[in-house]
Parts: sequence; structure tokens; C-alpha cells
Amino acid sequence: MKHERSTWTGWPVLETKAADDDPDPVKAIESLTTTLNEKFTGVESEMKKLGDRLDEEIAKRNRPNTDKKSDEETAIETKAFDAFLRRGREVLTPDEAKSLRVSDDTAGGYLAPDQFVTELDRNVVLWSPVRQVATVRPTSAPAVLWPKRTGGMTGQWVGEGPAARPQTTVTFGQSRYAVCEFAAYVDVSNSMLEDSAFDIPGLLAFEFAEEFGVAEGTAFVNGAGPLIPPGFMQNADLSYTASGDASKITADGLIDVFHALPTPYRAQAVWMMNSTTLGTIRKLKDGNGNYLVLTAGLAGQVTTTILGRPVLEAPDMPDVSGGAFPIVFGDFARGYRIFDRISMSILRDPYSQATNGMTRFHGRRRVGAGVGKAEALRKLKVGTS
Repeated sequence: MKHERSTWTGWPVLETKAADDDPDPVKAIESLTTTLNEKFTGVESEMKKLGDRLDEEIAKRNRPNTDKKSDEETAIETKAFDAFLRRGREVLTPDEAKSLRVSDDTAGGYLAPDQFVTELDRNVVLWSPVRQVATVRPTSAPAVLWPKRTGGMTGQWVGEGPAARPQTTVTFGQSRYAVCEFAAYVDVSNSMLEDSAFDIPGLLAFEFAEEFGVAEGTAFVNGAGPLIPPGFMQNADLSYTASGDASKITADGLIDVFHALPTPYRAQAVWMMNSTTLGTIRKLKDGNGNYLVLTAGLAGQVTTTILGRPVLEAPDMPDVSGGAFPIVFGDFARGYRIFDRISMSILRDPYSQATNGMTRFHGRRRVGAGVGKAEALRKLKVGTS
């Protein structure tokens, strides 16, 4: 088979045009300039429109009472919860039903939205002041195991000789805080539910807060039994100091219990007692005739102190009587722990009370609590020993 050889003929020849065919560079530049000016004019117009819209939006947001629409747009969950309380899940739109958080361990119940729970907690504090000073943590388990040291180091002084060094040992244990459940229900008339002007979530928040607050306050102070969080007053590891009198509290007894608490816990310590006991202590004076109880601050923010430490009134503390423990003093942040499992779960029951024209709302709360460091709390006993 014969192959033909290709030959290189050299560089290509450039064809030239006549001078008359060349574009006019001045006209080309003028045309390009016109095009660019048109484009910049369009961009300028769009930027002006965007700037005007931005100024209008800023002016709108700066006006008073203009956040309502924004709040309504971001409160879908709260609105859905209100609709659920009034008319049940059947009336919820798919978006509203999706916005509600279903309780993880209750069939048919919904967890209250954040705004509802915040109002509830604010009310609970009024009834259960222990929450103000104790350590409060969330939990997702039916019980909490908290490690603790039960024995310290066992080192000793040694000489320079070859004598054997002593072994040091540290022992650890753990505290277990079981999560307990408290439940209550409220019956609301259907006519009240139909009245759109009535604040149903506010009503339920108040009712459940009152019930749960009283129950929590009693449990955290005096709780005893397998179904109730154990109260610090029932803990056998808490030490006490005698008041120095068989039937009353004395100034010396208060000073004794103050200094009986280890120094590291005094910096954050508070006195806890009921209002009657505080009224009795207000009458005590030192050797110079000065009252031991001091009150300072503005209206609404008055602070009551004894020996420089604040006083917290707890209605569940016992009254003054022989052999009673009407006062506890200590660092509650270290001494007592609270674990919230379910802040609030609401179940709407429109059937069981339908013949009475009522709708029943079941509320439940799961919480665990107990003494953390017993040495951080100390009781005052009315007695001589």
C-alpha cells in the first residue's frame, strides 16, 4: 500500500483588507461607552429601589407597636397549643400539629411550648423557693447517678531512709436520684373554652403551677417515701446545732449554727425558715440592743439578712417548738440538687366530662431531687442539746 507524503508549505498567508474596511476606533469606543452607561443606569435604578425598600423597612421597625406581626409569625407553636387546648387536635392544621412537640412518654399528650413553661416556672418559684438556691439540672433518664468521694487520701510523713512509703487510697461511691412523677387535672367548662377572649393557657399555667408548686415545696423540704423526692429535712446525714434553750431560738444559737457550718460553704449560704419563725427572730437583739435581723433595699427588692447572710422564707419549714428544727442554714447549690425530666405535659380529655359540659386537662411533671453534700447544710434544733 502506497502512502503519500505531506509537505509543509510554510506559514499561512494572512489576507489583508483594505483600509476602508477597518472599523472606526472612535465610534467603537463611543458605542461601548453608550452600552455601559445604559447598564450602569439600570443598576443604579435597581440599587435605588433596594435602598428605598430598606429605608421603608427600617422606618417601619422603628415605629412603636410594630413587632406584633413579627411576633405572631414566630409564635406558631404557641397558637397551635392554644388551639389544641380549646378544641383538640382535630382542628389543628398539618403545620400546627407538626409544630407541637409530642411528649416522649405519654400517649396523646403534648409538651407545653417554651413560653408556657417559662410562665409555669415563674409561678412555681413562688411556692417552691428551694429552686431559687438549689442546683437545678435537666435530665433525660429515669434516674440520675452522681459520683462522690467517700474517702480521702491516706498519706503520711516519711523520713529520708529506705523505709517503705504508705499506700494512698481514695474511695468513691455514687448518689442516686430517682425521678418521681406528680399529676393533677383541671376541669374547664366548654363555654369558657369557646370564649376566644379568655386566656386558657394562662388559666392552666396558674392552676397547675399552684398545685405543682405546693407539692414540690413540701417534697423538697420534708419529702419521705418511695414516690416522693426526698426532702433535705428528712436526711439523716444533716448535722444540727442546739439553740441553747428548750423552747425558743436564741441569738447565741444562731451564731453557733453560723460558725458550725464549714467556712467554704458560708460564702453562698442562706437561712431558710418560715415566716412565723422569721417574725420571732426579728425580735432578737445583741448585747448592744441592735436587732440581729437587718432589712435593706428598695421597695420590691428588699433583702433580709441574719449575720450578713440572706433569709429565704419557706412555708413548709416547721414552727418553733421544743425539739423542732425550724431553721436550716447552708449552701443549697452544693447541698441540694433538683433534676427536671418533664417540665409539663398536657393531655386534653374532652370525653370523660362531656356530659357535664366540661373538658378535662391532665397535667404531669416529672422531677427528681435529693441532698448532694450533707455537710453543706446544717439545721438548728430548739433545745439544749
